[in-house]
Amino acid sequence: MRRAVVIGATGQIGRPVVDALARDGWAVTAASRGGGRDAGWDEGVRTARLDRADGDALAALVGDGCELLVDVVAYDAAHARQLSSLADRIGSAVVISSVSVYEDGAGRGFDTQGEPDGFPVYPVPVPETQPTVAPGEATYSTGKAALERELLGGDGTLPVTVLRPGAVHGPYSPLPRELYFVKRNLDGRKRRVLAYRGRSRFHPSSTRNIAELVRLAAARPGSRVLNACDPQAPTAAGIGAAVDAVMGAETETVYLDGPPEGSVGRTPWSVPHPLVCDMSAAERELGYRPVVSYARSLPETVEWLAETVRGRDWRVAFPLLARAYPDLFDYAAEDAWHAA
Repeated sequence: MRRAVVIGATGQIGRPVVDALARDGWAVTAASRGGGRDAGWDEGVRTARLDRADGDALAALVGDGCELLVDVVAYDAAHARQLSSLADRIGSAVVISSVSVYEDGAGRGFDTQGEPDGFPVYPVPVPETQPTVAPGEATYSTGKAALERELLGGDGTLPVTVLRPGAVHGPYSPLPRELYFVKRNLDGRKRRVLAYRGRSRFHPSSTRNIAELVRLAAARPGSRVLNACDPQAPTAAGIGAAVDAVMGAETETVYLDGPPEGSVGRTPWSVPHPLVCDMSAAERELGYRPVVSYARSLPETVEWLAETVRGRDWRVAFPLLARAYPDLFDYAAEDAWHAA
């Protein structure tokens, strides 16, 4: 059997990647920091503990070789060099990057969003040929750009497919944007406020669609960069309506014409200009067809979120989300705004 090693196998993206490859006939070694013994995979999936920063441990895991290595958690140029050092033992690789590497024509990107007029204005849709930020070590975006540059700038000994997902969604997410709507419904909030008239679009990426792209790239090794997004990019208002439909909730949405007013109207999708990615290259090069739409993927996400926050402080359940959006559920501010 063809052997595949998946690094970061128990995370949000890693789990469906392991499942997709196993169904496709790969002998999968699922590597993670915790070892993945509780992930519920079939007997054919081998689990292993791995500290991603330990190059010697990674080399030992690859052993005499594998036909495919999937790296879900690679972050920077050092990680890229680790993979390149094993080129003679790896048939091909698929590495997860991010759409956050994109820069617009005025030098704006994800790292400038907090500056006045700092949100990037991208073409719609964004092709893979769009310029990227300069590689570096300072931020997530520059680190991912450095990862890509190092992987794709070599001698081609290791064929690497780099995938750039957008707003990743699905169970086991450390940053579940959908919680914005799910928790409000669970808390009985009948009204919500959306900035930019709810028209913000930040292209989502189902973990199941990302896994399908990994599966297809594994079957067609090559050196390439591909966007990894869903078939549609719904608006923030559309996402709220889709969550309501899954939960059987009836809500009223109030719209702000412009940006959020403090925390009021701010959501994890609240962007002044759309980020919508072109998926034609994946269709052309890999024959990609999405396996699920955003709406059809939601029920399992909603169920997992509801179960995860039941009886728990959401900030304890999702500390990364709480750091990124500390005032995500500032109900007092919303009530005061409605009363004004």
